[in-house]
Order: sequence, then C-alpha cells, then structure tokens
Amino acid sequence: MAIVAFDDPIKQEIWTTVRALNDAWTKGNPDDLVNYFHRDMIAITATDRYRREGRAMCLEGWKGFAQAATIHRWEEIDPVIHVYGDSAVVAYNFDMSFDMGGHKVDLGGRDMFFFVKENGQWWAVADQYSAYPC
Repeated sequence: MAIVAFDDPIKQEIWTTVRALNDAWTKGNPDDLVNYFHRDMIAITATDRYRREGRAMCLEGWKGFAQAATIHRWEEIDPVIHVYGDSAVVAYNFDMSFDMGGHKVDLGGRDMFFFVKENGQWWAVADQYSAYPC
C-alpha cells in the first residue's frame, strides 16, 4: 500500500484517522469503529436501500460485512481532503479484494466521508461509497 503524506498537519491528522478507521474493519476488529463513528453518523451504502442512521446502525453494517467476507486487500487511492474549520470532507478511490459466499470479488469504487472535530477528535459523521459505474 502506498503511503500518503499531507503537508498540512491537520490534513495528516484527518488522514491518519481515515486509515485507522479503514484498518479497523479491513484488518482488525470492526468493533473498534466505535472510536471513529460519530453517535449521529449517517451512511449511504451500495448495498442498503435505505440510509443507515446512527452509530449503532453504521457499526452493524461495517461489522456485518467484515464478518461475512474474508478481506484480502484494501487500498485507498488518490485521496483528497478539504478542511472547513472543525469539519472536513475526505474523498478517495478504493481497490479491494475479498471472498464472500465462496466467491472471490475484486472491487473498485469511490468513498467520501464527512468528518467533524469534537473534543479534540475527528469523527466520521457521514459516509457515502459506491462501486465505479459500469
């Protein structure tokens, strides 16, 4: 995986949070996402018809995927971060490989998070991700 470094220390702090968040569900313990998902987080995912609202519902989605799949590879590509005071938008492409239901899946797509800084910590308050369009 390529190491990404930002010249701006605030952007680097946010990127470090994104990397830790993604490592939690792709390599570690998805329960650790409680340390990154805001209590009022909202997510729009490629596999849910309705949005996920609240930390518990978002945790359930990420944890469910991590438990159902064997993730072999996850990589963020070409990240961009825009900071607006105590909030930020992070967008990147992703590339991943996993086994699910006895099938190998190679998937690429886009991910966009919105973060807020509360009590000295960056929290994911919104996420929208999707596969690349056909």
